[in-house]
Amino acid sequence: MSALRELFAEELSQPVDPRVSAMAKAIAQQHGDVSRAVLFYGSCLRQQQLDGLMLDFYLIVSDYGGAYGKRWLAAANRLIPPNVFYFEHEGLSAKYAVLSETDFTRFCSADAPDLSVIARFSQPSRLAWVADHAARIRIELTVAAAPAALAAITLPMLPEDEAGEPLSLWRRAFEFTYGTELRAERKERPGSIVERDAPFYRKLTKAVLSAESEPDRVSDGEKAWKRYRHRGKRAQVMRLAKASFTFAGGADYIAWKINRHAGTDIQLKPWQRRWPLLAAISLLPRLLRSGAVR
Repeated sequence: MSALRELFAEELSQPVDPRVSAMAKAIAQQHGDVSRAVLFYGSCLRQQQLDGLMLDFYLIVSDYGGAYGKRWLAAANRLIPPNVFYFEHEGLSAKYAVLSETDFTRFCSADAPDLSVIARFSQPSRLAWVADHAARIRIELTVAAAPAALAAITLPMLPEDEAGEPLSLWRRAFEFTYGTELRAERKERPGSIVERDAPFYRKLTKAVLSAESEPDRVSDGEKAWKRYRHRGKRAQVMRLAKASFTFAGGADYIAWKINRHAGTDIQLKPWQRRWPLLAAISLLPRLLRSGAVR
């Protein structure tokens, strides 16, 4: 077992709140026998108080066709992955994204079209539900590939005076990945993510740079990041528009983001809830101006 695989096998198997496990199982059951794994990640990962928060999950399925009763949802997931849904269970709220095993593997690799999934799974996550041992092994291998791919394009960008500092790699990586997404995080946010889990990232640097798993560094890091910046922001706009259909209350979610970041009190009109795509389009300029995304 490689050092990266060993590290993530341990990390993924860490216990979660029983309510998180129950919600993960309920999400899997929502999509039937094609469900292979449910990963729990994000800012709620280490929260003791979950009430009132929005939990984040990824559901991994064997195929999109079997995951939905409606063919257009499967088509949307294939065309612009992932689909994102709102979910409630036993008083908790969550949003979960759906990816096939094939797409999850691709999105965690050097062949990923953008860095959204790579960045998320270069951070700690938990395997909150899994179908069987084979699914567990596949998830471990896939997640372990994400930080290797991220390191390969970040290492060439490190200044010489930071090259020997184990946390600098991930501070820079998350700083760059935030620049490829429509995000409103403060400038210190990438550093705070790393500092919060400093022991994990020290182990991750050691694992990534070990002889058995050191990544092939790209020859032109600046060119690679420029390409991902263009791809990432375009992909997120498309996903945001699609989520207005798949995400229950999608227009309300966009309005909530604007109100949260800009201190406004936007109240949706009936037509905006009736026509969520048009609502998303009408709200997008305010979303950008508010700083909720950039």
